[in-house]
Amino acid sequence: MRGCSAACSAPVSLSTAKIVCRSKSLLVQFKTSSPFASLTTTSIFTTRRPFLSLSRSQPNKAKQKQKLWEFNCSTIPSSSIVENPYNDFVVVNFYRFVLINDPLEEVAKHLSFLKGLDIHGRIYVNEQGINAQYSGPSKDALAYVEWLREDFRFSDILVQISPALNGHAFPKLKLRYKPSLVQLEGGISHLPLLDPTMRATPLAPSEWRKRLKEVHDSNCVVLDVRNGYEWDIGHFHGAQRPDVDCFRSTSFGESYSEEAIASDPLANVDKEKTNILMYCTGGIRCDVYSTILRQRGFQNLYTLKGGVSHYLQNEGPVEWFGNLFVFDDRLSLPPSAYNPEDSTVSSSNSQGCKNILFANCYICGSQVNELRHRNCANIDCNLLFLCCMDCVKDFKGCCCLPCTSAPRLRPVLPGNQRYKKWYMYRELEVQKFI
Repeated sequence: MRGCSAACSAPVSLSTAKIVCRSKSLLVQFKTSSPFASLTTTSIFTTRRPFLSLSRSQPNKAKQKQKLWEFNCSTIPSSSIVENPYNDFVVVNFYRFVLINDPLEEVAKHLSFLKGLDIHGRIYVNEQGINAQYSGPSKDALAYVEWLREDFRFSDILVQISPALNGHAFPKLKLRYKPSLVQLEGGISHLPLLDPTMRATPLAPSEWRKRLKEVHDSNCVVLDVRNGYEWDIGHFHGAQRPDVDCFRSTSFGESYSEEAIASDPLANVDKEKTNILMYCTGGIRCDVYSTILRQRGFQNLYTLKGGVSHYLQNEGPVEWFGNLFVFDDRLSLPPSAYNPEDSTVSSSNSQGCKNILFANCYICGSQVNELRHRNCANIDCNLLFLCCMDCVKDFKGCCCLPCTSAPRLRPVLPGNQRYKKWYMYRELEVQKFI
């Protein structure tokens, strides 16, 4: 791929945020107050397994008078307090297909509310609904959710929340009208997305888990409606790797050439009898593509409600192998990021070494020990690829030997860092290697 661009079900509101920091046997609690009414957020932060969940609570007016940050840690040594300044940052994802008569006015309303809030991300609105992925301090991020849910059209919108341990996962806020909420060849404005009967039937995570266990005993296809590079670091058992590097060019169910048919899981299946289990990261790509499959005659279409992120939060990594690719600066999240307290996560640690065996270095083909992509250091290539640490060092962060002598090279990034936008490197001098 050349360059990578890109929960809760009940209405809630923000009142008192209770954050729990765990460091082995030590516990730190602190609270924040805000002018909103009745949302309690419980954040659990550990060095490896952070998670944030939402629940409803009754407002306590007396607590509203507390100081903004009130620490309850008189018996805790100062050295045990988490020092990460971004440990309260989260990434929020949601979408909704709903008629919006005046999307430009809707954009203006959202911009007005977000003014002064520390929100970065991509929020797109059009006549068919809204699609949002953004990051920010939990107080600001959840305040936006609370405000949105005051609108009856979004009162029960499913919201996915995950940790952002390094602060903002997006460089800036882009909130605007966009003709297509997701990019697909030919656009999606003509698709009947507002008609639920034309979309696939959503399955709750528990039902999805049950269906996966029955796949081998039934006339069923598990369809990964993502990109090949996403499958490379994590996927459901039984799902074939998508032969596509951009959702825009997805063409499942309409393959005609011999080569295309070989890589299309829906080629030659019985459209009336085969059950198609579709999944993607958050659900929107499945909803969009299921309307296309419905128009092509596929009858039994099912999607994973809320996508993989919702599944990992509710069911853990059962039937799931690897990490989850995300379209922000984090790039990859382990299942424990969504469900740190689930016993199946810890019990699957021994299986984790086996799960990683499917992931290979793009350069040498060896097994990688980190399920996380990197971009080629050559700005004019920018290929997103998996790479072992030996090849990162030998090829200076590039994907191939020719790229190592390219005129515009970025420095090799250590750890989980990610390159900034290409224009940040305009002034780079030509780097020469011996």
